[in-house]
Amino acid sequence: MTAADTKAAGPPLSTADTPHGGPLPEQPSGAGRPKRKKGALLPYFLILPAIVALAAVYAYPLVKTVIMSFQDMGRRELWTGDSPPWVGFDQFTNILGDAEFWRVTLRTVVFMAVCVIATMAIGLLISLLMMRLTTWVRLTLTTALIAAWSMPLLVASSIFRWLADSDYGLVNTIIAKFVGDDWLGHNWFLDPLQGFMVIAALVIWGAIPFVVITLYAALTQVPAELEEAAQLDGASAFGVFRFVTWPVIKPVFIMVTTLSVIWDFNVFGQIWLLRGNKPEPDYETLGLYSFSKAFTSTSFSQGTAIALITVLMLSGVAVYYLRQLMKTGEVE
Repeated sequence: MTAADTKAAGPPLSTADTPHGGPLPEQPSGAGRPKRKKGALLPYFLILPAIVALAAVYAYPLVKTVIMSFQDMGRRELWTGDSPPWVGFDQFTNILGDAEFWRVTLRTVVFMAVCVIATMAIGLLISLLMMRLTTWVRLTLTTALIAAWSMPLLVASSIFRWLADSDYGLVNTIIAKFVGDDWLGHNWFLDPLQGFMVIAALVIWGAIPFVVITLYAALTQVPAELEEAAQLDGASAFGVFRFVTWPVIKPVFIMVTTLSVIWDFNVFGQIWLLRGNKPEPDYETLGLYSFSKAFTSTSFSQGTAIALITVLMLSGVAVYYLRQLMKTGEVE
């Protein structure tokens, strides 16, 4: 120990400084120094393989997408392997100045909003209903929801195409029984508004099981004694939900809604399959618009630029979702 260390440590203790003049307590070695907990780095080593796998799958495509959006890569560069010319922000300038891009963006936002609102409303109602069902009925409904959730998208799309088929569709047959035979042979996809109704039905049907099961799990965490106390105080059913149930399930509801926004904003497969792999321009959302620019117009850089703009639009939603996750962890 140096003189500076001795001076900083202060004068040495004597027996007079101890209670009753007893012997000095033994000072443990390394006292005052923070100790690293044993195995503190173990969690990081455990998640390291997952981080490496995610980086391998997502990092390179993301970097390649960003670079390509600042280039002008066409069919010639794709086949010859030549380096595409660097154009800077020209791709973004052309896209943001195109009126068609903003029409597609508006269509995407409206479609997403309708799907999310309908999904969350129906999902919440079904989850509240499950709280009042008997055990075996609730198990049966849960099994049906999981079965619907696990159905492949291709199978679900084929079922909805059959339901809305103009010649043999069940929907037209049922409507014709009440309205008249004029609905027999009705083509739902001639009018984009009606066509999007069918597509939205498929999207909502596929998303409801996740929403219902998640919200039902949140509802089971609401203290029953609080609801009973509110009912004894004269609160109506809506009052109990608003002031007792809703504050408990609100964090989960917000997180599920945020996830639904991200998923429904990026809808691609449902539209692609219901339109027979050839969606018309009136059915294009941002995902399909990007695909069309890249592979139909062979403007790969413009397609990647649209995809990058879509990612930037959703980044705010993703940040909000992460903040809600952090808040939920702090509450717990």
